[in-house]
Amino acid sequence: MGGTGGSSRGFAPSSPRFQALGAGGAPEQRQRAALRERYLRSLSAMAGRRVRFAMHERVSVAAVFGASDIDVLNFQVSELQTPLGVQKEALLRCSDIIAYTFDLE
Repeated sequence: MGGTGGSSRGFAPSSPRFQALGAGGAPEQRQRAALRERYLRSLSAMAGRRVRFAMHERVSVAAVFGASDIDVLNFQVSELQTPLGVQKEALLRCSDIIAYTFDLE
């Protein structure tokens, strides 16, 4: 069964769910897809590089970026330099990060 039937998952273009998610606006969807791709490429470019993180409470830390989980909820880092010392390995919650920067060179 598909479309707008009782067990529909909302993928029919005429379904309320499809319309509510904005999937009907092709330019907007292409723009969101392009932004998502750029973000994922930036994560890939960070691998193995020193990254500076601005955290809540005006805390700044730096670490070597390792990876992100599939939902981009956590970053795995190494050599995390904090105001209290250095942690060999750590997970940073993305919800605690305000911004991050890294050099491409």
